[in-house]
Amino acid sequence: MTIGVALSLQNRVDSTVQLAREAHEAGLRSAWFGQTFAYDSPMLAAIVGRAVPGLHVGTAAIPVFGRHPLPVSSQAQTAQAATGGRCHLGLALGTKQLTEAAFGIPHERPIGRLREFLTALRQLLETGTADFHGELLTATTPLSAQVPGADPPVPILVAAMGPQALRVSGELADGILPLLAGPRALAEHIVPAVNAAAEAAGRPAPRIVAFVPGVVTADAETVRDTATAALSFYEQFPSYQRVIELSGATRAADLAVIGDEEHVAAEVHRYREAGATEVVFTSTELGGQADRRRTWKLLGELASA
Repeated sequence: MTIGVALSLQNRVDSTVQLAREAHEAGLRSAWFGQTFAYDSPMLAAIVGRAVPGLHVGTAAIPVFGRHPLPVSSQAQTAQAATGGRCHLGLALGTKQLTEAAFGIPHERPIGRLREFLTALRQLLETGTADFHGELLTATTPLSAQVPGADPPVPILVAAMGPQALRVSGELADGILPLLAGPRALAEHIVPAVNAAAEAAGRPAPRIVAFVPGVVTADAETVRDTATAALSFYEQFPSYQRVIELSGATRAADLAVIGDEEHVAAEVHRYREAGATEVVFTSTELGGQADRRRTWKLLGELASA
């Protein structure tokens, strides 16, 4: 099982590269970048991956609404070529609130759009061509869309947690990126569903890249109070409300792994036992820089164990 970290730095590219170097030196295997309305995550992944040889980089995750498979394929392939094959493309359904407020387009038929997006995108990434005509989007290539050096094909992962999204992801993607899905939700609901869909489609077992808020700290109470405020953002969205409940929790912060090295190591083991093939810690900065470094040190040790 590999272990990585999510980096979120409001478009400070130089400091992001420096933090990525620090993460790699600590023994972490991957760095992941969210996508909001600031930096471009595939471009940042390409910059970081080229500047930090050996570190895998990924987007987690780009909403499919407001985007098209052709430019997303171009971005991902360019990042793959720039990093020597160490780029991972994470996609998401997005949310109705943000999609409609930002893009002025209806957040309708998200599962149908995800299915069509993945179908066209996989053609593009694997062959450099597409001839897809769906109900919701069209993707054709009058000119080649293949980027030289983008080998192997960029793996596609989806921030899927609901039954329909898991089914589509198992059929068409290489893995999933669940966030705030505790070991119980993974073991009982998420992993069985996506594995069954992949098996039915004749595809390999998908990667389960679990994103977990966590901090190694001596002041767990204070850090948990900070986490409660920072993670409450997710509680307004039905998809997260559902997975938090399935995890046996009531608040997002209940799923944050906060405590000493022994506690955090044990929780990482629980995620592995629940079916996670990879663990990516997020929100490691919530306790300050000293705790972040302490967290990364432990995670690097676990990654090399």
